[in-house]
Amino acid sequence: MHGDAVQLITATISVTITGDILSQGVLRDGRGFVELTLPDADPQQRRALEHATRFEYWLYRRGALVYQSPALTVRETRRIKDGSLVVTASP
Repeated sequence: MHGDAVQLITATISVTITGDILSQGVLRDGRGFVELTLPDADPQQRRALEHATRFEYWLYRRGALVYQSPALTVRETRRIKDGSLVVTASP
């Protein structure tokens, strides 16, 4: 599922990031996860997200809410070649 804005809520911040955002379900070792791929963000926001242990997100497309996640536990964060942050999480 693609969006153009996402609101991320952690214990310490609530931030809105705009750009090309991808939310997808993945299966690894028989377990389901969500991967949220975010465009390169402000360095301070990025550090806060990389250190978060739990978060939820609201994904928007053209101003309409298309998905609201449950509370998720971060399992992994990584960077891909274009600088995007990929957050892997599960309920």
